[in-house]
Amino acid sequence: MKRWDLVVIGAGPAGLSAAIEAAEAGMSVIVFDENKKPGGQLFKQIHKFFGSKENHAGVRGIEIGQMLLEKAQKDHIQVELDSAVIGIAKDRSVSVRKDGQTREVQGQNILIAAGASERTLPFPGWTLPGVIGAGAAQTMMNLYGVRPGKKILMIGSGNVGLVVSYQMLQAGCQVAAVVDAAPRIGGYGVHAAKLARNGVPFYLSHTVIRAEGDGAVKSVTIGQVDSSWNIIPGTEKTFDVDTVCMAVGLDPMSQLARMAGALIEEKGGLVPTVDEYGQTSLPGIFAAGDVAGIEEASSAMLNGEIAGLRAAFKSGYIDEETFRTEYKKKKAALGDLRKGTFSPENKGRTDLTLTSEGLPLSENLFEKGFLTDEEVTKYPGVIKKAGVHPVIECTQNIPCNPCQEACAFGCIEVGEDITALPRINPQADCRNCGKCVAMCSGQAIFLVDEEAGCVTIPYEFDPIPEEGEMGTALGRDGSPLGQAEIIKVRKSPAFDHTALVTMRVDKTLAMKARAYSRKTFSE
Repeated sequence: MKRWDLVVIGAGPAGLSAAIEAAEAGMSVIVFDENKKPGGQLFKQIHKFFGSKENHAGVRGIEIGQMLLEKAQKDHIQVELDSAVIGIAKDRSVSVRKDGQTREVQGQNILIAAGASERTLPFPGWTLPGVIGAGAAQTMMNLYGVRPGKKILMIGSGNVGLVVSYQMLQAGCQVAAVVDAAPRIGGYGVHAAKLARNGVPFYLSHTVIRAEGDGAVKSVTIGQVDSSWNIIPGTEKTFDVDTVCMAVGLDPMSQLARMAGALIEEKGGLVPTVDEYGQTSLPGIFAAGDVAGIEEASSAMLNGEIAGLRAAFKSGYIDEETFRTEYKKKKAALGDLRKGTFSPENKGRTDLTLTSEGLPLSENLFEKGFLTDEEVTKYPGVIKKAGVHPVIECTQNIPCNPCQEACAFGCIEVGEDITALPRINPQADCRNCGKCVAMCSGQAIFLVDEEAGCVTIPYEFDPIPEEGEMGTALGRDGSPLGQAEIIKVRKSPAFDHTALVTMRVDKTLAMKARAYSRKTFSE
């Protein structure tokens, strides 16, 4: 039986991050993954990450995945794919099934980073072809280039539901609506706003009643629920769709931890009990990523790094001073990601009314996915100024600061607290470089010249408009506002596949126009 300093189960963001941390300390590391490709969910994530620059904010998940794979290869980490781990014993022996054969390896340390599986929502017709999970939709689109459907109803308004809905728009699908039984949108407001300005409506306090079709989904009926989650008669609404996509949560895949005998607790799912370093109740067996609690991929990577660092210290590969110094940095970064409107302590709350700055949170954003024209002026990212200047419609305390990093001219300030609302410095002069617009993970920054009636927007749909093209300017709610002329289109490798499209509109619309439709405007 071959022995390794660290055996990692799962080649996703947490597993690869832990493996790299341990290998760079000098440990021998092997990684097993049951899939044909490493990288876990990262290679499905074509959107740009939130967080800090140090933790890949503003970088797309697929690129982060590629960076991790290149590091793993450079560090001579052995990654074995199509390899299903089927058991862990208390002596830290690991049973692996591959090509019909089972073998065992021994780990001085083991990290379980098996991720999570999608939850489903049973309803009449839920077994019809055309009812799929959001993760399946991402796999179809972003790994295999297949549209999951032509017209889609999304169930779930958390970040997964919002992000995947937007990616379906990018793939050329029509998203009929986003439905959620909760009274508030569960994900980031900036993600919801991207959908709203492209015409996607939200039906909150609604749930699915049934899907119908002869051999495949042809329609789905939803209804409004009361405070006891019962359908309110007379509120039924039917959509003609060919796909129902469910983003209703994830279940940590803690089976291996349970099999090994680790203590398990209920935290919205069965997860192994871990200490501050990710170690389970079994010495030398760690858990990180979604298997230890559902969080964003940035948090999963940091948790993986901490577990790998701890394993290296316990095994004598780094000294205590190095461990304490590095752990302190990683813990602080993890703490930053867990602050703000969507912090663990605020999860599920519907009584939040103020930002940490004491500004009112937009109820319209929570309920409809967009800010009203009156609300937007209340936030520090929106000022009136002559000439071109950034307008930042980021109104929730989200851990993210790449906009500050992108501006070399001091126009945008976030400060040391990365969950603070971005502010515009009225004394700084915007050079119209557009880097902040392209870098913003939430596509919430626009360059506006009110006197000239010019608005620069981020654009990630295909085909990209051409200069001289005439179309329609859309408002924050997706409604047509007026005629728009495309006067400039900028592309650059530095913009990472985000085009900057400048449209000229009536001066009165410059602070309202936030999207562009290629359809000709009609009164």
